[in-house]
Parts: sequence; structure tokens; C-alpha cells
Amino acid sequence: MQIPKSVANVIGEFEKLPGVGPKSAQRLTYHLLHAPKEVSAQLAAAIAELRDKTVLCSTCYNVAEADPCEVCSSKVRDQSIIMVVEEPLDALAIERSHSFKGLYHVLHGVISPLENIGPSEIRIKELLPRLKDGIVKEIILATNPTMEGEATAMYIQRLISPLEVKVTRIARGLPVGSDLEYADETTLSRALEGRKEY
Repeated sequence: MQIPKSVANVIGEFEKLPGVGPKSAQRLTYHLLHAPKEVSAQLAAAIAELRDKTVLCSTCYNVAEADPCEVCSSKVRDQSIIMVVEEPLDALAIERSHSFKGLYHVLHGVISPLENIGPSEIRIKELLPRLKDGIVKEIILATNPTMEGEATAMYIQRLISPLEVKVTRIARGLPVGSDLEYADETTLSRALEGRKEY
């Protein structure tokens, strides 16, 4: 039996999304097919609005509805600290923790020579003008602990080192609730390196 072309088209579009495989794409499509018509209309309207009502902040490059974004235009945020993250979702995760009150800089990727992504393909050079006026005293590098994330952090650290700005890296180690016996060697060594006085 042949899948109707309109159904196959929607499945194909869902499969293009990150993290959505063929089975998930089929489930989503058939859910929309059987849901009330207004559910599909609301989804289509939300997607259209997503493109029409969001911008990249020209200061931090986070996704926002205004430029500058809410964080960059805030008078209560600590202007002397900038946390550099890979993606907007990373900044969102940090915000949910309520533990950081500084500013952000979103790179929109990492240096990855295997994928032909160099420093000029992500938002590294846009960080430098933010450090010229002497207000920023610390850069926190919060890239992921992958080879690409580490390479990107080291590149940024070398780029900033001539400036009089402190560069720190977020601590890495064992997640809360995990067992030592199941941790890999890299995680254990980083947990030891990042130890603090108790």
C-alpha cells in the first residue's frame, strides 16, 4: 500500500528536523492527521510566527523578540561578566538554573575542522568588540566538553589572552546522583582537576 503523497511530504519534512527519525516523523504526522484541524492550523501559525517575530540580538546573538535582547538591555545584570555558550539552548539552560546573573555571547556552533567549520563560520570575532571598553572583567567559557567544544574554548582563550580580561572555564565532572564506578576516565580526571576545598 502506498502512503498518500501529502502524508509522505509531511513525514519527509519532520525527518529533516534534528533528533526526529523516520518512526517519530510518522507518529507526528499521523497525530496531526487525526487531530482536530485547528491543531494543524495553530502549529502552522506558530511556525510562521517563529520566523516573523524573532531576531538575533546584535549584541549577544541570542534568539530574541527584540534587539537588544532582554538580557543585554537589563540594568540589573552584571555587565562585567560574559558567558560564552555554543547555542541559544545552552543560554536557556543556564538561565533556568538561576545561578548566573551576567551577560551571554552565543557562538552558534563550534570550530570543527572535520565539518569545515572554522572560527569565521561562528560568532567568535563578534565577541572582541564587547571587550574593548574595559567594562568586561571576566569571560566564562561554557562550551560543551567535546573535542570541538574544547578546541573552540582554547581558541577563544588564546584570542582574549592579550587583553586584560580574566578567562575561566566552567567546571566539569560527575553529575549529581551518579556512581563513580560507571564514570569514564575523562570525566573522573576532570572531576579531580576541578575539585574544591570542602
